[in-house]
Amino acid sequence: MNDDELIAAVAAGDDVALRELFSRHAPWLAARLGRMLAVDAVEDVLQETFLGVWRGAASYRPQGRSEGAAGGWLWGIARRQAALWARRNRALDLPPAPPPPQANEQDGALTRIELDAAVEALNEPDRLLWRLMYEEDRSVAEVAAAMGIPEGTVKSRASRTRRLLRAALGGQQ
Repeated sequence: MNDDELIAAVAAGDDVALRELFSRHAPWLAARLGRMLAVDAVEDVLQETFLGVWRGAASYRPQGRSEGAAGGWLWGIARRQAALWARRNRALDLPPAPPPPQANEQDGALTRIELDAAVEALNEPDRLLWRLMYEEDRSVAEVAAAMGIPEGTVKSRASRTRRLLRAALGGQQ
């Protein structure tokens, strides 16, 4: 099943589909969340994220979405959950979070050096698109405005850039 079909199954109450979505997406979500949260917070936010997926799967609309749209939808939920976690825990006056684990400590994760080298090999417009969308976490509309191109072009270039990076990294996720 693809991600859209899994989300539809989750909306119908299929907990096996939720486990499959978790297996596919939790590693990269954890790596991304680990850049901004402490290790124990990442686990909490991941749990809340997939609880949000369970509750909100019926609102997911795959029509007209491009490849990778489910991942963007999941990241949006995770980002909101991370913000909620930070607001709740900021009031506790916690000590600073320890630095996030290195990517190579997580099974199957790419090291930052490998990713940086692959991004550096891209042409200038693709590097700019990658930086804006995936490092600065800007929306498609913001990237389109910044680059002076239509939103559809941003989406197609982002898809092509992801394919190029996957190929450069040997198909690693």
